[in-house]
Amino acid sequence: MNQDLGALCAGAARALAEAERPVLEAHGLSMWQYVVLSALSPGAAPSQLALAQQIHYDKTRLIALLDALVAAGLVSRSPDPSDRRARVVRLTDLGAQRHAAVRDAIRAVEERLLTGLRPEERRALRAGLAHLAHSG
Repeated sequence: MNQDLGALCAGAARALAEAERPVLEAHGLSMWQYVVLSALSPGAAPSQLALAQQIHYDKTRLIALLDALVAAGLVSRSPDPSDRRARVVRLTDLGAQRHAAVRDAIRAVEERLLTGLRPEERRALRAGLAHLAHSG
């Protein structure tokens, strides 16, 4: 059967989300909270708006998401010295540690799901998905 790419990606996304859910729950995170930690892992976001745009998340809903991460000690928000209206968002040390632990556990889940694919097939799959994700 030759399914459309959209249907295949939707099915793969559901399977990944279900497989990753126990990992996230064990670390006290939702999928969107993990997305925020991942986005902040390379460095601070210059503003909450920039972060919302980066992760394709509604800026009005981001505040509650960040509030929970701040309350958990995983993220900090501070006024931007050049624009006091903007808030710079960054991982705390605890947030960086939690992100690393969850990322490692998720990579183990991914490896289990990809069992049966040769290394070059895994690389091709990741490259193809990255191309699709960044083509829009």
